[in-house]
Amino acid sequence: MQILRIRDRLLREPDSLENAHQLTPEWMPDVPFNDAPVPAAVLIALVVRDEGPTIVYTERSSSLRKHSGQIAFPGGRVDETDENVAAAALREAQEEIALDPEDAEVIGYMPPMFTGTNFLITPVVAVARPRNAFVANPAEVNDVFEVPLATVADVRSYSKFTVKHRGQEHWTWQLDHERHHIWGITANLTHQFRELALDEVAA
Repeated sequence: MQILRIRDRLLREPDSLENAHQLTPEWMPDVPFNDAPVPAAVLIALVVRDEGPTIVYTERSSSLRKHSGQIAFPGGRVDETDENVAAAALREAQEEIALDPEDAEVIGYMPPMFTGTNFLITPVVAVARPRNAFVANPAEVNDVFEVPLATVADVRSYSKFTVKHRGQEHWTWQLDHERHHIWGITANLTHQFRELALDEVAA
């Protein structure tokens, strides 16, 4: 019943990216973009567990050139060979954490979010019933962990993380779980998911 209520609050189909130029990045870079936004997809996987549903996060590898060591949802850019954003998100999840696409059922989408690094991210929401344990791909991921859906749904779990850059301040949401500090675009997407799909649902 809980999953059905969440599904009913999501978009049935991903938003078109044709009007991406009208979106404002969650923070503005020092140099304006010259290139078109890069389509990307992340997977918000609702994992069915005996103790209650969870959401999967990854800690990016410290060897990566961009966003190393940060917390992220499984995901990445949409390749030309991907049939759609859902296929891209599932492919990335398989590559990063060994989630078999057959173990995940896409139930909806969230509106795209434009990042200050010129990515246009479509969040894909799926219910996952993994038959095997998640395994971090060491080339991309240091760690895989899960946060209880009840924690994500609780408004008291969130605080604000302030970043200062070139004398200007901007803030993101922050969500702490055990030793992990989720902030930036991932925390913003998590909070957006809470507001859109979880408010009064997981209580």
